Amino acid sequence: MRSSRPFKWAARVCRLVLACTFMVSGFTKVVDPWGTALKINEYLSIYGLECFQRASMAFSIWLCGAELMMGCMLLFKVRIRLISIFALASMVFFTVLTFLSAAVLPVEDCGCFGEALKLTPWQTFFKNLVLLPMAVVVWWRYRPDRIFAFKALEIALTCIFFTSSMYLGYYCYRHLPLIDFLPYRVGVNILEAMSEVDAEGDVSETRLVYRNLHTGEVREFTLDDTEWQDPEAWEWVETRTSEEMPASRFMIGEFSLRDADGDATERVLSTPGRLYMLCVTRFDRLPRRCERRMERLAAAARAEGTEVVCLTPEPLGESGYFHDFGAQRVPCCNIDASTMKTLLRANNGLVVLDDGTITAKMNCRDIPF
Repeated sequence: MRSSRPFKWAARVCRLVLACTFMVSGFTKVVDPWGTALKINEYLSIYGLECFQRASMAFSIWLCGAELMMGCMLLFKVRIRLISIFALASMVFFTVLTFLSAAVLPVEDCGCFGEALKLTPWQTFFKNLVLLPMAVVVWWRYRPDRIFAFKALEIALTCIFFTSSMYLGYYCYRHLPLIDFLPYRVGVNILEAMSEVDAEGDVSETRLVYRNLHTGEVREFTLDDTEWQDPEAWEWVETRTSEEMPASRFMIGEFSLRDADGDATERVLSTPGRLYMLCVTRFDRLPRRCERRMERLAAAARAEGTEVVCLTPEPLGESGYFHDFGAQRVPCCNIDASTMKTLLRANNGLVVLDDGTITAKMNCRDIPF
């Protein structure tokens, strides 16, 4: 059967479908390693493996890069015997994992296509049920080939695919995603988008799911319940909405800023002209080089008369709603940690608004002197 022409054509089609799926899935995740790391942390928390969360970013880059590399090798038939074994093993593992996610574990989105395409666990499971037999066909078709048959061209292509895939993930971690699939992308007016979400909110029900950092308890909160706003007690897990409004659409409606006077969202977002929003996760962990870049930016902004505000999820006291960046005293606003990670895929960085519209986003290491 292996040598029959119909089977060879079927195996070729299966190989191309698997290759395209792995490439699309790997690329959409490798360009956003922060998002994949957050999803990995969610799975680790569910399985009680929080001790491995420190390695989630490195594993995120490796996992997504390996998936993209595997798709490229399937497409170009590089080390096809070996890679067919890896493809089959991957499909078996992820089919089991997505079944558990759909039937047992409280996961709303598997994250298999990152933020580019949201699938429910059941949709992902059925997708894997379709791909799994294809992986079996490809494995069976190339089963007679030698696993360790080395050719100079294949070795070169393997090194190129590996280096390119891993470097792409590392680059997006060090800077920002090459393609932003999130709602806070460049060109979006946050205040206008929030108004649209509010208008749609009457036909959808939204629940915020948070995990207690001390007890591990997972709870759902309504929008009126503000207990989840304590970042030292609660960690965001996911946002659940009715079908009328997907969770990714609602993310922008969560945008909220608070200062010493209370809600500062509309006042900050409606600032006329240019506004620099410095994003800092923890002031005590802000790298000195990033701090110097922010200090120079604040000084330059003050000289040209441009507004600057600092956003941070770190709790601020009554006297802590300002932070000194060098000689510049910059007002601070509290923002939810998950919202800031959605706004800027970095621990520290800069978001530039022009009349409320996002015109630039930078990792702190990319802020120009």
